[in-house]
Formats: sequence, C-alpha cells, structure tokens
Amino acid sequence: MLTWFLILIIVIGIAAYFQLPQMTWAAMIGAVLLAFSFSDTANLVTSFLLWTLFLTVVIPLNVAQIRLQYISKPLLDFMRKSMPSISQTEQEALDAGSVWWEAELFSGDPDYRKIRELPVPLLNKEEREFLDGPVEQLCKMLDDWKITHEDHDLPPEIWAFLKQHRFFAMIIPKKYGGLEFSALGHSSVVMKVAGRSITAAVTIMVPNSLGPGELLMHYGTEEQKNHYLPRLASGEDIPCFALTGPDAGSDAGAMPDTGVVCKGVFDGKEITGIKLNWDKRYITLGPVATVLGLAFKLYDPDHLLSDEANRGITLALINPKTPGVEIGNRHFTSNHMFMNGPNRGRDVFIPLDWIIGGPDYIGKGWTMLMNCLSAGRAISLPALSTGAGKYVTRYTGAYSRIRKQFKTPIGHFEGVEEALAQIGGNCYIMNAARTLTLSALDAGESPSVVSGIVKYQLTERMRKVVNHALDIHGGHGICMGPHNFLGRAYQGIPISITVEGANILTRSMIVFGQGALRSHPYLLREVAAVNNPDAEEGLLEFDDALFSHIGFIACNTFRSLWLGLTGARLVAAPSKGAAMHYYQQLTRMSAAFALLSDACLLILGGSLKRKEKLSGRLADALSNMYLLTAVLKQFDDDGQKAEDLPLLKWAAEDCLFNTQEALKGVLRNFPIPALGWALNFIIFPLTKPHGGADDKLGHQVARLLLKPSDVRDRLTRDIHLNQDPNDAMGRLEHALHLVLETDELERKVRDAMKIGLIPQFPVSAALAKAVEINIVTHEEASRLQAAHDATRNAIRVDEFNFDKTTKSWKPV
Repeated sequence: MLTWFLILIIVIGIAAYFQLPQMTWAAMIGAVLLAFSFSDTANLVTSFLLWTLFLTVVIPLNVAQIRLQYISKPLLDFMRKSMPSISQTEQEALDAGSVWWEAELFSGDPDYRKIRELPVPLLNKEEREFLDGPVEQLCKMLDDWKITHEDHDLPPEIWAFLKQHRFFAMIIPKKYGGLEFSALGHSSVVMKVAGRSITAAVTIMVPNSLGPGELLMHYGTEEQKNHYLPRLASGEDIPCFALTGPDAGSDAGAMPDTGVVCKGVFDGKEITGIKLNWDKRYITLGPVATVLGLAFKLYDPDHLLSDEANRGITLALINPKTPGVEIGNRHFTSNHMFMNGPNRGRDVFIPLDWIIGGPDYIGKGWTMLMNCLSAGRAISLPALSTGAGKYVTRYTGAYSRIRKQFKTPIGHFEGVEEALAQIGGNCYIMNAARTLTLSALDAGESPSVVSGIVKYQLTERMRKVVNHALDIHGGHGICMGPHNFLGRAYQGIPISITVEGANILTRSMIVFGQGALRSHPYLLREVAAVNNPDAEEGLLEFDDALFSHIGFIACNTFRSLWLGLTGARLVAAPSKGAAMHYYQQLTRMSAAFALLSDACLLILGGSLKRKEKLSGRLADALSNMYLLTAVLKQFDDDGQKAEDLPLLKWAAEDCLFNTQEALKGVLRNFPIPALGWALNFIIFPLTKPHGGADDKLGHQVARLLLKPSDVRDRLTRDIHLNQDPNDAMGRLEHALHLVLETDELERKVRDAMKIGLIPQFPVSAALAKAVEINIVTHEEASRLQAAHDATRNAIRVDEFNFDKTTKSWKPV
C-alpha cells in the first residue's frame, strides 16, 4: 500500500509540476487507480471506496455545468460579498504603467529570455558627448560648499550654464528644442552630477521627471505643447509640480485642494472657468518656478460642463503671477540648497484651457500622474543613489589604502574590510538594478512595480553605503568643510528616502500590494470577474481563472518541494559557469515566493493589505529577486569577466540571503502557525541554504577597491574623476596613485626604520638619512616625500576661523 501511495504522489506531483490540464490529471490518477485495482494489494472493498472517492471528485471538477453550479458560483457569490472594494485612486494606480519582469518572478518559473534579450545598455554618440562635455564642465564648475554656505542657491552662472546647454530638456523631443535623451542618457547625467552637488542634481532632475514637461508630452494639447515645451527646453520657463500638501502626503488622493467650475472674468472677458483654492508644500523648484503644475479635485455643482458634480482629480498649469497665487517662500531640505517651498492659492480663477490636455482630461489626473511617476522613481532617484554609491566606493577605497594606522593601510584590517565589502557589493547591485530598469524603459516598458522596487531598494542601499563609509572615514567624514565630500551625501540621504513615496509606504503597501494584483498570473482576472456586472460572463471568467489558479498553486507546491530537495541543481539555466548556480537559485526562490504569496492571499484575502509587516517582507523577497536578476544581467553584459566574479558572488549571495530571510520572516509570522510550519517544510525541506557572503568573499571584494584596476573602473564608470590635489575627492585619487607608485620604496624605508638605521620622525629627516646611507636615491626620496605630502593633504580636515567682519566662520 505504501508503494502505491508513493506512486500516486509522484504521478500527482508530475501533473502539478507541469501544470497539466484537469482531464489529464484525472486520466493519470485513474490509470494508477486502475493498475492498483488489478494488483495483488487491492481488495474489493478498498477498490470500491477509492473509485467512489475518485469519481466524486473528478466528475464535478471536469463536468462544466456541475462545476459552475456547485463550486464556482457559490465561491463567486462569497467573494462578491466579502471582497473589500477598490477605491478609484487604487484602481487608477493598478491600471497605470505596464507589467514586466515582476510577472515572471510571480510565475514561479521565470523566462530568462525576456531579460537576456534586452540589448546591452549603451549611451548613443550625442549622450556620450554631452556627458564628456557639458556635464564634465559643469562638475568642474560646481562648488557645493559655496552653494550651501554663501550663495544658498545655485549661482547665476550655473543657472545660465544649465539653461544654455539644455539640462532641463533631456526628456523633451528635439522638434521642441529638447535633447530627447534615452532613459540611460538622462540617468547618467544625474548620476554624474550627484556626486558633485545634490543641489545641482535635484535642480536638473525635477524638470526631467514627474512634472509639466512629461505630462505635456503625454497628455497636452498641441497648442499647449507648442507653447510650453520650447520654453521649458530653453529654460525660459522653470517648471514645478504641486501635489503634496499638509493634509495629503502619502495619501495624495485625499487632497483637500479644490477647483469649482463657475463663471468669472479673465482678461476682461466673462468665461466659464475654474476657481481654485489650494495649499501645497515640499514643492521642488516652487520658489523659482514660472510654470506651476497643480493637482486638485474638480467640482461642477452648477452642472456647467456635465451632469456629474464631482469630476475627480484634475491637473492644470498655472502662471504664478495669476491673482491669488502665493509663491516664493522656501524650505531648507537637509541643508541642501535646491529650491523647495510651499505655494498656495486663494480664489484663483483660470480658464478651462489651462487644464493639461484640455477639458477632455478632466478627472483623469490621478491616472496621468500614476502613468508618469516612473521617471522619478525609476530614473532620477536611482541615479542619485547609484551616483552616491559610485563616488563613495571609489574614494573611500582610496582613503582606506592611503590612510594608515599601526603602519598598515586601514583597508587591510578585517573590520574595515567588512565595511568595504558592503560598499563595493552594494554599489555593484545598485548599478545593475539601475541599468536593467533603464533598459526596460528604453524598450518601451513602464513598469510601475519595478520603479517602486528600485526607488526603495537603491535609496536604502545608498544609506547603507554612506553609513559604512562614515564608519571608515571617522573624523575625516564628520568634520564639515569644503574638503568633506561625504558629509554632504549623509545629509542628503533623508531626501531620497522620503520623496516620490516614502520608503516605509513603498515597502509595506505598494511593492507587494500593487505587485500581487498587477503581476500575479490569475489574481487580477479573478478580481475582474468578481466585479463584472454581467453575472453569466463573470461566472465563466471566474471559473476559468479560479481553476487555473488552483493548478498554479499545486504546481508551485510540488516545484518548491522538488527544488528544495534537489537544491535546484537540476533546473535548466540560461548561462554556464558561476552564474548558472545563481540562475537556478533564483528560479527556486521564485517558486517559493509564488507559493507563499498565494498562501497569504488565500488565508488573509483582502485584509493582507492591512498586514503591512507581512506585505513588507513579501516586498523584500520580490525586490531582492529583482536585484539578483539585474546582477546576473550586468555580469552577462560586461562579458562574464573572471575578475568580476567576487562582485557577482557577493551581490548574488546578499540578494539570495535577503530573499530567504524575508520568506522565513513570513513563515515565522504566518497567521495559522501549523500551516506556516507545513509551508516551511515544503519551501526549506532540508535547511536554510543561504548564509550570505562569507568572509573570504568579502575580503576579495574589499581588495578590489584599494587600487586602480579595470574592475574598479567598471564599478565606478561614468562619474566625475580627477586628481586635483585641491579637490575634495581628487586629492584622494592623487594620493592613491603616488602611494602605490612608491609602495616598494616605502617598504625599504620602513624596514630600515625597524632595525634602527634611520629615525622614524620627522619624515624629512628619515628620508635624508635614507639617502645618506644609500637606501634610496635623491629622486626616490623626492617621490616618497611627495606621496607623504599628498597623503597628509588627502586626510586633512577643514579648519575654520571666525570672521568678525561677516560674523561667520570661514575656512582657512
């Protein structure tokens, strides 16, 4: 009997694993039962009971009329009564953008061809020339200390330079005077500038992300495009967009700002227009904007435009000089000087043609915003974060090599190595996620869930990288001044964490909450069937989706168990070598994630969106699987170079460990503990397979950051590089090269010091004695002195003296 039971389980497992049709399931199980009935093991009573049970299950499931009447219809009626309603703003958010790779991760069996067929991301000729020309020139012009402590704004010559070279027009088509850059080109500009000045980077970001320019390109009337886009491209107009207010932050749909359709006088004529009242804050570029994009709720109580009084969220472009508009105050955001401030309107009357897209787009504002949100989330903020990661990686690595304690570079100490590995590994992950997402955007995708993932994950990883760098730099990082490049990055972290959807909200409510409905292969179909007003059509749709969903759950149950027992070693992978193992493990985690997601949805239903801790952990799992995908794609795009293997392995192990721990966290806190235990056995039948990157791997990654190499250059490509000894970052690179060039000479001198041939201090006396006793030549001593002086300059911190005339502290 045990043998026949095992045969039955294997047959069911095969049918489930390959998601075979219901009739095929029935035929395969029937064949096993038939063979059992004619075996020596069976008797008449046992066979009768088994066949009765088999037919009782198989007939209702495979005869459509019985299944519809007695299974699908009662379940549909129950769901219609129990399922929470989806608000209009939630529905519009769900409908926005496109579904892309996240759907493959929800499938449990990702099709890697979709990723591998994307072209290698490369800048075109115009973008490369712009990055190496005007952007490089801008980086040399920027003095972030002066901007912050003297100008409190970008100086006039920087504003003029940005306008002259059309930095505000990267997304605007050429026919309107714009640069029409790809997403990769746009991101590369922001990334390079970000390391020199967050103020300049944000000032460039805003006109090129969610705001008037992008909204006009997608939804504007021809008249609006022809008027505004050339002016925005040239910098004649500076845009901002006002969405957030005191009573509507993360819940922007709850905005109390209103517009009422009414008669009024505009330019001396009585027209039908809109009377606006609003109160907004945190609006970047608001204090200097000449075009104010505004989101508000429109009402038509007198039915001047339609029979409907509540018309919904609408967007308009406002001239700040219009009577009733109050603008010009500013906020100071983490002591960064980009223009940001509140604006308000009191009984501001505007014509209907100031609505973006004209009257046809009344009430469509939330959809418009959600469809355009990907730029800020998927391009600008990941670029800012990756830029910070690259600058910190390159220059903290240099600092760790030239800075010595106990006569040893601090980068050789294991404690510092641990932090350096985190910096280098996270930098590799951040750039991989950035470029993969940009490839999707440039291929025509608008992945709303992925944009949330990269915004959340990259800004959080930037926080880790900068914090680890501060641990390494110590006092060098916390003493503010013109030569401190790290402190300004640290001050700017909360900005990226907060804007475009606070990370707490993005993680706990958006990534999985929106991703489950959008990306699950059957869930959205089931929800649509439940809400279908046609009862008969809805029942047929629900029946098809429901039983496909059941088969999907069965498939992932057996797949998860099989992949767990075999360590996914038998799964086909699209790549050989070191990457093969990680493709296999990603497939395993995808199957486990799909199964656990369905278990949570089945047990919690609509209440899952209120279980933010569970939803957040599922979001972590989905996010880290996406990051691992990006890491594997980047390794392929870079030619699978052997010297990049430490970075690949560290990043992959980190992503797999994070995914595993997120899934474990869900299992430990599962609403039904017994089911959580059973799922844990299925998903992790032997043990937890991933422990993260080990010390040996961390050592290899850390050493990559301590000296110039092709790997280091690839890891930090497309940032501003210099060896100017007077520059905050250039002085570190300058010292690194001199120190490495004299490394052998320094070792000879140090050995002589150990046996007392020459004094240890001062350095000039030691070198003079070394020349005298022929340990080094005069030329070699000069090089050693230059390396010593460069190191002292590189580790120097700023000092300040109180200026009685200006009554302020000035650097000396």
